[in-house]
Amino acid sequence: MAESSVSGRSTLTDVTDHSSAFWHGFSDMHAVESGGRYVVARGEGARIWDTDGREYLDGTAGLWFTNVGHGRTEIADAVARQLSTLAHYSTFGDVTPDVTLDLADRLAEIAPVPGSKIFFTSGGSDSIDTAAKLARRYWHQVGRPGKSVVVGRQKAYHGMHVAGTALSGLPLNRENYGELMTDARTVAWDDAKELLALIEKEGADTIAAFFAEPIIGAGGVYLPPAGYLHEVRQICRDHDILFVADEVVTGFGRIGDAWFASSKFELEPDLVTTAKGLTSGYVPMGAVFVAPWIAAPFYEGGSWWRHGYTYGGHAGAAAAALANLDIIVREDLLSHASRLEASLHRHLAPLAEHDLVGEVRSGMGAVAAVQFADPTYAMPFVKTLRREGVSARAAGNGAIQFSPAFVMTDEQVEEMAAATARALDATVG
Repeated sequence: MAESSVSGRSTLTDVTDHSSAFWHGFSDMHAVESGGRYVVARGEGARIWDTDGREYLDGTAGLWFTNVGHGRTEIADAVARQLSTLAHYSTFGDVTPDVTLDLADRLAEIAPVPGSKIFFTSGGSDSIDTAAKLARRYWHQVGRPGKSVVVGRQKAYHGMHVAGTALSGLPLNRENYGELMTDARTVAWDDAKELLALIEKEGADTIAAFFAEPIIGAGGVYLPPAGYLHEVRQICRDHDILFVADEVVTGFGRIGDAWFASSKFELEPDLVTTAKGLTSGYVPMGAVFVAPWIAAPFYEGGSWWRHGYTYGGHAGAAAAALANLDIIVREDLLSHASRLEASLHRHLAPLAEHDLVGEVRSGMGAVAAVQFADPTYAMPFVKTLRREGVSARAAGNGAIQFSPAFVMTDEQVEEMAAATARALDATVG
């Protein structure tokens, strides 16, 4: 182990030992251990530093989540106060920490559907599995147990638990696990008529729920075609199929000028899955927003739902979430996300003219993707971009994801786009 100093902070690092016990998610571990790790030491605002003291613009806000930016001591202090008072307690039965109740009520106030109930989870994958189980159990509760099929879309990512993997529209994420759920189906990501065709083929009486990300995130940042979300929402209404809005990425402001894409597009979803921006990633936490008409049968006498998580509604995480929401409101970060929508589009869209770029997807929410014409360029490009001072990520099939913290300035977006252009030129050269 070697000791290094980064901006006055002394940290123990081991940047030369490639045989760490840590097994990375979504990785080729042979490549990681032979090529070395990219070890991040600290962050402030929209910037991060590695263990060698090199500075980068954080182009992805961690993994879509650091909405309020890095280094928010207000959140850390809120968590510390809560942990020193009550770190956590069970939320099963009639038990709950007081701060968890406070957060649930706060979330109900901003829910896309008034009167929603809040079911807490430990993260986005938990939220998806919770929604899948709840949707199927709901139909049992109202006397229609045959409705068990869940439907996702091509290109969609819904986490990596069993239900989320089965719902995935990314075939590589399902490979070699066998058939995890026999009653999961996939339809085109951009054609509502394909959902209608599936309903006609399978029968509406067999389908429990349709899952849709308002903006497809990890699948490559795909914006919904005009009218698509309203069309699939109406199809679900017409056929008594629950509409589940997966807002793990778009929730808590990333859509711009609204807390949720479901609110912005007036979707009135039956269920909303969330995580990431709920705490800005400072502490793991997720939540499922349950519309009152879905919750109602479970609030009748004797209606047990045998589902929950040890850390659902974790007291320390709830304190982080409340502090995070306070920052978003106080600094009007929903408007800043809308500003970023325009800024990302203005500065990144011209990159579509580069010989290596197939298209740039931007102009809705604080997200964008630069798509390589040849997808094989994307993974090595991430390291090229780091050399230009930007930390980003390959997503989907050959796209570079951009989803910065809402505190990133327009000047920093311009700097990030210029660095991307240099990295593209270096790739050609």
